[in-house]
Amino acid sequence: MTRIVDLLGGAEPTFSFEFFPPKTPEGEANFEQALHELAPLAPSFVSVTYGAGGTTREKTVETVRHIKDEIGLEAMAHFTCVGATVDELRVTLEEIREAGIENVLALRGDPPRGQSEWVASDGGLEFSHQLVSLLREDYDFSISAACFPETHIHAVSPEDDLRYLKAKVDAGVDYLITQLFFDNELYFDFVARARAIGIDVPIIPGIMPITGYGQIAKITSMCGATMPEHVLSELDARQDDPRAVADLGVSYATMQCADLLAKGAPGIHFCTLNRSPATRSILSTLRLWRPWDTAATGLGEPRKPPVVA
Repeated sequence: MTRIVDLLGGAEPTFSFEFFPPKTPEGEANFEQALHELAPLAPSFVSVTYGAGGTTREKTVETVRHIKDEIGLEAMAHFTCVGATVDELRVTLEEIREAGIENVLALRGDPPRGQSEWVASDGGLEFSHQLVSLLREDYDFSISAACFPETHIHAVSPEDDLRYLKAKVDAGVDYLITQLFFDNELYFDFVARARAIGIDVPIIPGIMPITGYGQIAKITSMCGATMPEHVLSELDARQDDPRAVADLGVSYATMQCADLLAKGAPGIHFCTLNRSPATRSILSTLRLWRPWDTAATGLGEPRKPPVVA
């Protein structure tokens, strides 16, 4: 068993993959193919998301168990407090613990489909820091949480968003994973602001390679991520050539990751969309390139040297 927090901060960065539970036979086939093609890359861990409104709660636990027991990879379950009472949350948490899962990503969760506003369930929890407190007080999980370099879409202000984030960390979060972004300066600025208010846990950047032109508008509208103008113009010029768009997306994400690792990011969390080619290409290049060898952390300190027996 592996607690993900124990993997962070060493001489080598972590590389991890995010999957979502498939809902159809075709989706199941795509997922299994991606999983078996990515597993040989030996990721530090993988994570499995929840559907909106907690709609894949049981499937998430089942998928994490499958990845751990049958594929042999360390896996983390996303876990939200939407659509459930505290007692119902505890039932699922007991299932997670009994399945031998040690790592949980604690999220408030998105509103159920068809609802624009998030409303706590009767007998449930309202904020993600309350979920973190529940996990920390009653369960021995390694706990991560999400953070937002460009500010959560429902936050009143960047400062308010950071205050809520600090409340989560103070409640017991071990490390953070960012929402996807396409401009590294947003990440570095966010880390600096987080450190300035006392958030000192590792902050892993979340990266989603662009693999299709139509993907851009959907992503940015859903989560509020922005695209640098020069990148957008290059994508616009290739919009009628899907292969050219994918090639540019992989190249750009590779440069993004190399820059992040060279400047001290503790790892990269790839959003795979249950597909393998882009992630395989990027990670293979990074491991040949090794931009982290001369890296300095965001706090201006070198990475720890490898331990020599």
